[in-house]
Amino acid sequence: MKLGGLSGRTVLVTGSSRGIGLGIARAFAAAGADLHMLADNKGILEVAERLGAKGYQADITQADQLAKVAEAIPQLHVLVNNAGLELITPLDDAGPANEATFRRVVEINVVGTFLATRAMLPRMPLGGRIINTASVWSRGSEALFGAYVASKHAVIGLTKTWAKELGPRGINVNAVCPGWVRTEASLRSLHAMAERQGVEPDALLSDIVAAQVMPGFMDPDDIAGTYLFLASDLAGNITGQSLGVDRGEFPW
Repeated sequence: MKLGGLSGRTVLVTGSSRGIGLGIARAFAAAGADLHMLADNKGILEVAERLGAKGYQADITQADQLAKVAEAIPQLHVLVNNAGLELITPLDDAGPANEATFRRVVEINVVGTFLATRAMLPRMPLGGRIINTASVWSRGSEALFGAYVASKHAVIGLTKTWAKELGPRGINVNAVCPGWVRTEASLRSLHAMAERQGVEPDALLSDIVAAQVMPGFMDPDDIAGTYLFLASDLAGNITGQSLGVDRGEFPW
């Protein structure tokens, strides 16, 4: 079975300077895509250059910055909304910093996903694909991560809604729900959870991995193939779906 329709297709991956986004970008570059990469730090420019891609520094919560990116991409076949923020927001923390973090997580993960999609939609032709990065927690929950969990549930809602809106225009919209992947963000969350529980991070990670049907801590490259599949001709009849890539972690 062969992935079709990726060579030469124009792809934009947001939040692709590191972590899952970088893994996705590498996979599309290897598949021959005309790759565009976006992140909120200027390091994206160097990373994109190494992959032979076009890089953009932009904050996805700022419509004017996204408009400039859209102007530079005349046609876009695949939009991967991967940019996101994962931080703890404990309900019992009444401090202003926690409230500001809650708002920022929702703003990036929900509002930013909306603004990025709205900005790029006019560039998308018949057969276009939108792939949103949700989370295994978008189908469950986790203590301390109220803003993140709520925002990723919202991403699933947007995915289903946009699939209905854009289906008549021939645009497929799906989401990928990664489980535990070895990234800077996941390790930060792991340490925050371990500190709250009074355990060592390695011990907590062992418990997490043991709870999966298939043990093992994934790396970003391990889940990139799912994005390639959803962008390919093989997934032409799939829309409004959320695919879990979690080695059998069932948090619901």
